[in-house]
Amino acid sequence: MKPLDAYMICTAPRSGSTLLCRMLAATGVAGKPESYFFGTSLEGWLEDLDIKPKRPAGEAELIAAAVDAAIREGRAGTGLFGLRMQSHSFGFFLEKLAVIHPAEKGARERIDAAFGTTLYIHLSRVEKVEQAVSYLRAQETGLWHAAPDGTEIERIEPRREPGYDRDAIRATVAEMIGQDRAWEAWFGEQDIEPLRITYEELSADPAREIRRVLEALGADSAAAAGMAPALRKLADDTNADWIARYRAEDALG
Repeated sequence: MKPLDAYMICTAPRSGSTLLCRMLAATGVAGKPESYFFGTSLEGWLEDLDIKPKRPAGEAELIAAAVDAAIREGRAGTGLFGLRMQSHSFGFFLEKLAVIHPAEKGARERIDAAFGTTLYIHLSRVEKVEQAVSYLRAQETGLWHAAPDGTEIERIEPRREPGYDRDAIRATVAEMIGQDRAWEAWFGEQDIEPLRITYEELSADPAREIRRVLEALGADSAAAAGMAPALRKLADDTNADWIARYRAEDALG
């Protein structure tokens, strides 16, 4: 199989994307996937990618500079560019690709024009209540990721005590379902059959799932041997209590 040029992890929050990205980077053969085009601001892209134009530049030139910088970082010295994308950033991302690749008529064609032949990975989470609770707890506690030894990797807010909110969980469940459906609709529109991975599968056997990705990319699947989770699960008794309480209340109507 001819190796591909790039891959895009299409996902929603708290689906295991940081774990997947870190493990793929650790293989040494699959680039360094990150959210290089996060948000809906070109200025934000430039800041995140540390691009400081030395002279006035038009929009197309700035977008092209962002794409070039992302490719350099996302390849990390390998032949593969890795990208993580969430649906709230995706529409803006496609709009900007259309500016620099106007001759390409479809979204898939513009992505290929920018990054080369691309594999799409749909990473989702089966247990939506668990996903919603994980998301809300991360928002309230401020802690999003920790290393296997417990060292904090990503803290957005100071630590504070979380509180159970049935309506917030219900709304977040609906939001997560909506994001999955949005990705499925786009895959259908673009005639794409993505590689599908669930959070549950990734957690149960990370080496197997990383090997599946590498095989689909045409990369050396032996690089997945011995892979272990690079993050610590943050779910605790509070998560379990909220999940059980919500399901009991939901069953009562």
